[in-house]
Amino acid sequence: MLETAIVGGGLCGMALARSLQQRGGSFAVFEARHRLGGRVLSARSKAGLALDLGPTWFWSDTQPLLAGLIAELGLSDFAQHDDGTVLHLKEADKPAEQISGPPIHQGARRLSGGMTQLITALSRDLPQSCIHLGHELMRIVDCGTHVRLIFATEAESVAIEARRAVLALPPRLLIDHVGFFPALDDATFEAMRSAETWMAAQAKVVVAYDQAHWRDKGQSGNAFVSHEQAVVGEIFDACDEGGDRAALGGFLAFPPDLREAFNVGLPMLMDSQMVQLFGSALEGGEQHYQDWASERFTCSALDRTTPRGEHSEIANPMLRRALWEGRLHLGGAETASHAAGYLEGALNAAKRIERAIARIGAAPPSGRAPAAGDGLSGNAASLAWFAAWVAAQRDAAFDDYRQRLARSLATQQREQLTQLAVLGAIEQVFAAALQVLDALTLDMREVAVERGRSALMPEIQKPFRDVMQSLLDDAVAFNRTSCALSNFPFEHKPSKDYVQTILRDIAAAWQEFSLAANRLLLAKAEAVRRQPTGVSS
Repeated sequence: MLETAIVGGGLCGMALARSLQQRGGSFAVFEARHRLGGRVLSARSKAGLALDLGPTWFWSDTQPLLAGLIAELGLSDFAQHDDGTVLHLKEADKPAEQISGPPIHQGARRLSGGMTQLITALSRDLPQSCIHLGHELMRIVDCGTHVRLIFATEAESVAIEARRAVLALPPRLLIDHVGFFPALDDATFEAMRSAETWMAAQAKVVVAYDQAHWRDKGQSGNAFVSHEQAVVGEIFDACDEGGDRAALGGFLAFPPDLREAFNVGLPMLMDSQMVQLFGSALEGGEQHYQDWASERFTCSALDRTTPRGEHSEIANPMLRRALWEGRLHLGGAETASHAAGYLEGALNAAKRIERAIARIGAAPPSGRAPAAGDGLSGNAASLAWFAAWVAAQRDAAFDDYRQRLARSLATQQREQLTQLAVLGAIEQVFAAALQVLDALTLDMREVAVERGRSALMPEIQKPFRDVMQSLLDDAVAFNRTSCALSNFPFEHKPSKDYVQTILRDIAAAWQEFSLAANRLLLAKAEAVRRQPTGVSS
């Protein structure tokens, strides 16, 4: 039986597969398409230029996971050509206006050879026997000790059993295509339904040319078209690093239904707009076009028909919860706690699931102190167990927050809803932690005490930092998606000042917990000191 079945061969699924391969776990990747990459897609021009029809850029200063992975894989990158000049076509029958200003792309970088180099590099060291293309997930069943996944292939239906499954797909696609048995809870289903798939209903064109005529004229290749008849709304330079192989890329302004209606004439319309902006030398370029709204493994029915809402870079925390007692994990960029929807978010989700899998079996059931049967010995092992226990409280703390928030709404409280619920939830974690710490087996004989502070305190405090931050982040993200809080603007989208107030409350509770934990450790040390010689703790 597989340990981990990864459904989805996009960046999240491939990054997770590589991590599991390095750890030595058994896994397999199942992808519905007959290629890997998901929304990462690069075409090749006749001249051999890589043309990104999906994600194009990354930003080293704000996307550390992606920048780090690119460096680790030894991939070459270069700065997006952007000198700050931009053409703005406001009226269909008038020439474009040239504007100068700061670079539009703000430090964006591109991969040499296209973004698919990232997927190729990730898959390079994976056994080919672990990659299964053309496998569309139809059903997933919780069998109590494992899960059963039913895939449709061109030839037959295939059943796979695994200890756990990771669904590294946009949540809305799961609603469209996958049956869950038993059904997921209402809160999770609603979070999946509300998770807009980033760029799913968009279309992109990249046009290759014999040379970068716009650069010869002192233009950057940047352009915006904002009149009502706009075909391509945003255009950018898509040349290679040296500019020897030339191309322009652009995002379609037409919505999906208009793109379908004008399907036959769309290439001519796109060509005409490029000529209008940059001159007759661009007539008849080599077009590569991708309409993601027509991709059934990218765009859900809701993405196609629902207007785009305000994009939040922190996904609903309900999407980050392990389901079916840890046997089911939702992945993909749309579940990320940071940079949701982006490539960075895909890696954020992969890291989260990797940590969750690594924690499995690390901690005994909640509330039970380590015993000899757990194979733990020494302070280092006990502290590692304690850290695993603390990390496992993230979901419990968020559940507590939701319950406190619901009770406040039910009793028609109107003030400080988020503040009080977050504080109550984190105080509950601290109270439980003191009980677990009291029961923890620690050898205090060699533990130093300096200025009234136990030397163990840094290790006791360390695992709480992530829990405190994740609780606040999850609370804010949950509030933004909560219909119940839509009538409470101050809670629905907490201001920076309000968040700072909550942080001060958490800091005060943290200080109180730290003092109590230190007193407990000092008491343990004092008890050992008072024991008769030869008696161990």
